[in-house]
Amino acid sequence: MSVVVRRLVAFLAALVLAVEAVGIVIINVVLGTVVKNQDMSLAGTDPEAMSKGTWALGGVSGVFLLLCAVLLVVAGIRDRGPGRAGRIVLICCAVVHGVLGALTVGLVGWAAFAWMMVVLGLIVLVLVAYGPRPAARSEKAGPEAAGPEPEPEPA
Repeated sequence: MSVVVRRLVAFLAALVLAVEAVGIVIINVVLGTVVKNQDMSLAGTDPEAMSKGTWALGGVSGVFLLLCAVLLVVAGIRDRGPGRAGRIVLICCAVVHGVLGALTVGLVGWAAFAWMMVVLGLIVLVLVAYGPRPAARSEKAGPEAAGPEPEPEPA
């Protein structure tokens, strides 16, 4: 994959995750406000606690998605894959998108599923594009460089 395409995919994935972070925060703020204003309760749970919990979840999710976006921007600028911790964070983000994508089919619909799979695909494409580099070829030239060493014949 060329350098330009790798960087473009990394920046596009970062932009998508940043937009998604803003959307998640807005959705959770609206849901928390609705719970607070309607004075709803779930099995006797305090509505104020549910509202604050929804706001906290929105904030944590938004910060996590922004962290992933920053990791992708840094990878795109440096044209080098993230370190071990960064890869783990991006893999967690991809897994969450896969699981949420499976859940959105029944709850929200196919359009939401398609969006989640596009985001999942972008993250995985960046992880694969910036994966480990193949080992450098040896000094040998020709067919000897590609194949294993021949076994000695038994005496």
